[in-house]
Amino acid sequence: MIHTKWAPIMVCSIFVILASNMSGAQNQGPCAQIIAACRDAGFVQGGARSGNGLQVDCVRPIMQGTAATHKASKPLPEVDAQLVAACKAKNPSFGQPQESPSQPTEEQPLLAPPPPPAHPAAPGSPNIVFILTDDLSMNLLQFMPHVLQMQKDGVTFANYFVTDSLCCPSRSSIFTGRYPHDTGVFKNVGKEGGYLVFRARGNEQSTFATALSAAGYRTAFLGKYLNGYEPEQHHPIAPGWNTWVVAGNGYLGFHYVFNQDGQLVPHGFKPQDYLTDVVADLAVRFIKQKSGVPFFIEIATFAPHAPYTPAPRDANAFPDLRAPRTPAYNAPHDASAPHWLAEHVALTQADMDLIDKAFRKRAQSVLAVDKMIGELQAAVAAIGQAKNTYFIFSSDNGYHMGEYRLMPGKMTAYDTDIRVPLIVTGPGVPSGRTVEEIVENVDLCPTFTELASAAAPANVDGVSLVPLLHGQGAKEWRSVALVEHHGPVRELRDPDLPSVRSGNPTTYEAIRSRTALYVEYADGEKEYHDLTTDPDELRNTFSSLSNEQKSSLHKMLAATTNCHDAKSCWTAQSAGAHTGK
Repeated sequence: MIHTKWAPIMVCSIFVILASNMSGAQNQGPCAQIIAACRDAGFVQGGARSGNGLQVDCVRPIMQGTAATHKASKPLPEVDAQLVAACKAKNPSFGQPQESPSQPTEEQPLLAPPPPPAHPAAPGSPNIVFILTDDLSMNLLQFMPHVLQMQKDGVTFANYFVTDSLCCPSRSSIFTGRYPHDTGVFKNVGKEGGYLVFRARGNEQSTFATALSAAGYRTAFLGKYLNGYEPEQHHPIAPGWNTWVVAGNGYLGFHYVFNQDGQLVPHGFKPQDYLTDVVADLAVRFIKQKSGVPFFIEIATFAPHAPYTPAPRDANAFPDLRAPRTPAYNAPHDASAPHWLAEHVALTQADMDLIDKAFRKRAQSVLAVDKMIGELQAAVAAIGQAKNTYFIFSSDNGYHMGEYRLMPGKMTAYDTDIRVPLIVTGPGVPSGRTVEEIVENVDLCPTFTELASAAAPANVDGVSLVPLLHGQGAKEWRSVALVEHHGPVRELRDPDLPSVRSGNPTTYEAIRSRTALYVEYADGEKEYHDLTTDPDELRNTFSSLSNEQKSSLHKMLAATTNCHDAKSCWTAQSAGAHTGK
């Protein structure tokens, strides 16, 4: 992925991407061409602190007709005046200064007082604290003692998968309980993704937040919402949220702006501005507000997303840490590997050094997340609600770092990217239990609504996990999880734009069962990994399957990608439904 930390190292890769995409950018409109010119000149998203910020140090001075900023570390690219004029005509606000953010004062509290509920919640309704991390992989849990304690105190879902290993599609599925083919969100930006598409398709009107708010819950959202949500662009508070503290580009961990209940609140580079710590403090304040109303709070951190910025206090942790050397790390490709993967060469020592440094920073950055969890637990205990509060910990997608000879990234159908933690504690949740059933992020919305005795949106594709949470055995359960991805990702504005060596699969659809992974690519290639003999997904054995097995897999995948509600999706994903059993 292209971020500040990687830009000096991957400059050759960036130029390769730009060379292959500039003709496409010219067809995308004048503003896209200006962004491409800035990227070509070495300016990057999130680079403002180093003087090479894409928007602040390049796009804005070009559009305003001013000289480079005093802190700019690179010269501005030459851009034709007619191109600037055409961009202004198409989008007058592009690259223009926003109104001055408002600073909180003593008269302006950090959080608005809780509003009275329109309808009272059911008596004894539990509180729910949902912690959603960004790009957190399974191998980071070992650095999070509070999360490890949650595993001892509650339930761990061993086979929890995301509908797409990419931020915005995954988060859209979490909010709505629907697959990407129903939300219409397949990417982070552009015509197929991002906040604007999520909102335009009416998804915001039918989320677990709207359901819980209608059921009398006090709700709060803190941190990262959806890609493309920008407080400076006056994007509104999403329906269903009573308290709203959301940043746009908060990946650096510093120098961001919140939409804080409708007010713009900037943060700088001081240690106390570190984003994870700020949302932790606000979350504690929200929990301790006296209201007598049950609450739901989602804290969505930007950590450990690249550039993997740790809290200043943690910057020297784990000095000798290396990325895990699993059997998939730098493994030679199978002769039947898909073409998008087979083209990647072996990692060099320099590649491995970079991966180790990135992994070390990721481990450092989750320390603040884990500290936050402890503070939230203490806050709940302080108000006497420890036994009436669910804590749910998860991530929007995983992350590969050297596996399959890929540089750091995501978007593949492999477990490194689609399998993430789901750990739950709370009333009625047995201690130290592991659930093996196949579950997905589309299940979170109906789970939250059932816990709150609220009516789930009518069009969810997922099912409630409450029976599994409470230790009830499932005689029948879905047999596969669905993964849908549209690629390759080439949008220059995408914060997850992959480098040429981090993996950028073409469009695919996949199903993951407890024993196998099956993938169909849009170019006709197929993958099958028998996880009982190939747990690291290194050998594609599709060609060895019988015609009956191939037909059954294709039918199940086709049925699941065409389901549009919980009943039809459950039927499509049921074992034996496509084998005649």
